[in-house]
Amino acid sequence: MIQKIIKPVSFLLLFSFLFLDVSVQPAKAQMIGTHTVIAAQKQEASRERVTAFLGRDDVQRALVQRGVDAAEAQQRVASLSDAEVTKISQAMDQLPAGGDGGLGTIIGAVVFIFVVLLITDLLGLTHFFPFVNHRR
Repeated sequence: MIQKIIKPVSFLLLFSFLFLDVSVQPAKAQMIGTHTVIAAQKQEASRERVTAFLGRDDVQRALVQRGVDAAEAQQRVASLSDAEVTKISQAMDQLPAGGDGGLGTIIGAVVFIFVVLLITDLLGLTHFFPFVNHRR
């Protein structure tokens, strides 16, 4: 019984080993230069910066006003080459600085000034707010 099974199994194993591809690609490891890593990080940062810019509400409203779908614009930025994204990011640097927040920046500045004046009033350094009780 075992003799009948051994012969077909041995032929099956023999053919499977013959058709087995034993060519192995050697691994090639080499050092990566610092400039290569820095360039890759800059390209990634440029892509994230452009994507974040397109993600802003005011930019999306402007795109819609001009008849451009915001999702389509995001897809097109994702399909740009690294050189194109770097060029766009550099062009963004050349634009006049107007702040990213607009009204949010003004409100943030007002809240910051209010908190600073409140703290100085609580410490007794100023007497700006009438609702602060001074201990004198």
